[in-house]
Amino acid sequence: MSGTILSLLMLAGLALLGGGTYLLFKKRDRKQALLMLAAGVVMLGNVAIWAVPM
Repeated sequence: MSGTILSLLMLAGLALLGGGTYLLFKKRDRKQALLMLAAGVVMLGNVAIWAVPM
């Protein structure tokens, strides 16, 4: 179950990074793009923390 959750978080983080990058380069909504990029980085950071073996 843990692997499934980490996989979903990884996919969501990548989707947020991709969407934020798209919005940033299209110059549509800069504030939302930066928030999406920040959320994506936080999600990927959480996956990295949880994936490190003890």
